[in-house]
Amino acid sequence: MPSFDEVLKEAGEFGRFQKRVFFLLSQTGITFSSLFASVVFLGRAPDNFWCRIPGATDVSERCGWTLEEERNFTVLPLHLGNESVSGECERLDVTWDASVSCASPLARSGNDSRGSLPLAPCHGNWVYEQPHASIVSEYDLVCGNAWMLDLSQAILNLGFLAGAFILGYAADRYGRILIYLLSCLGVGICGIIVAFSPNFTVFLIFRFLQGMFGKGTWMTCYVIVTEIVGSDQRIVGIVIQIFFTLGIIILPGIAYLIPTWQGIQLAISLPNFLFLLYYWVVPESPRWLLTRKKGEKALKIMRNIAKHNGKFLSPHYSEITISNQEVSNPSFLDLVRTPQMRKNTLILMYAWFTSALIYQGLVMRLGIIGGNLYLDFFISGAVELPAAFLIIVTIDRIGRRLPFAMSNIVASIACLITAFLPEDIPWLKTTVATLGRLSITIAFEVVYLVNSELYPTTLRNFGVSLCSSLCDLGGIIAPFLLFRLAAIWLELPLIIFSILAALCGLLVLLLPETKGISLPETVEDVEHL
Repeated sequence: MPSFDEVLKEAGEFGRFQKRVFFLLSQTGITFSSLFASVVFLGRAPDNFWCRIPGATDVSERCGWTLEEERNFTVLPLHLGNESVSGECERLDVTWDASVSCASPLARSGNDSRGSLPLAPCHGNWVYEQPHASIVSEYDLVCGNAWMLDLSQAILNLGFLAGAFILGYAADRYGRILIYLLSCLGVGICGIIVAFSPNFTVFLIFRFLQGMFGKGTWMTCYVIVTEIVGSDQRIVGIVIQIFFTLGIIILPGIAYLIPTWQGIQLAISLPNFLFLLYYWVVPESPRWLLTRKKGEKALKIMRNIAKHNGKFLSPHYSEITISNQEVSNPSFLDLVRTPQMRKNTLILMYAWFTSALIYQGLVMRLGIIGGNLYLDFFISGAVELPAAFLIIVTIDRIGRRLPFAMSNIVASIACLITAFLPEDIPWLKTTVATLGRLSITIAFEVVYLVNSELYPTTLRNFGVSLCSSLCDLGGIIAPFLLFRLAAIWLELPLIIFSILAALCGLLVLLLPETKGISLPETVEDVEHL
């Protein structure tokens, strides 16, 4: 009885069939990255808003004021009285009624000294020039509620975390393609509900669920792609990251063309329904079928792969060998029970956490330092494209471990230098920061590949999902860490990023090299790497 890798070589390790499946599943990266980074555009700060005085709506209607005239009566006296008060988070402490004069509504305040006009904090009475441009204006996430925008991104990452555990486990138990299709359906449905949420609570609930299903689509498509190709072709695990980057590059164009946050949300959610058509063209992972003792189905799929690749499997094959290891439902203990598995798991969890924290931190830092949001975001995405190509030309020549370590070390050095470069040479500061972004992107992409290569088939989807859950934990922490530390010193987050990346670069040197070896089938295979 031949082994799976022997049958795969005979059927074609990366033929026409695998290329088609790879291209189709790679589209998931575009929609997932759009969801991943969508808060940057869904949560754009409103260009112009102010706090409305109680009763101003009725007075404005009676007097026939335009919004601009109402704003002048409301905000201009406030600003003249105190230049530091913008009228966004504070208002005049007065109430207007039917007796207010249309020509001089503040005459009744009895206070002619504009420098001592009484003020009151604004509570839910804001007026926006573009009320549906972003979730900030839709749900009043301004002033004292501004932290709730950070919460929305943390909730999305919490959904990613839940998806890693729940759907990662489900994909190992019930099948890769089943969970992939259910996740695509979930992302689409939840995305529509998010777009038409009547309040912020409903928005958060379905934002969480969309994140959970979104993680399910990305992790399962990645695992399917890496399991149907030969050991020499697993570089596709890096190439698929290019589609993630394409989503980052495309997103600012979508946001620029669509004026409302609901439109952006629908544009990044609805394409997931198209992925349901994959039911007829993407098969279940034959490696997974073998681990579930479904050898006949696996062999049937392999014969179909061979046929599409123009190859021919021997008719004498009646069964493909699988490990004699008992197939069981995976658990965290399986990942730490043996020495090599335990070391791999702990280092990979830290690598995921560090990569995500630094990556998201550098992306969100663009919002702090100012500039053209659409252009800056596009450039930051374009910077990531060389990462995949650099990996492709090095990883099969010098292995996985050295590029993994060096990318973290270079990111660490770049963050440290950027923090101490003077502001009066912005071109140099931007160049070094860009090098840091490129390096951490390389580390982020390599960890996907290495993670899938260091776990046996029976635990691969669960292991990748569990370790990558630390990526989501990093994503939850990133916005709060960045903004709180930046309030102390703008460059302080870069110092923390530098320390975390340097430690990661040293730790990954302890991982085994996986260049050119077959995917491990059992825990015993991992222990002998």
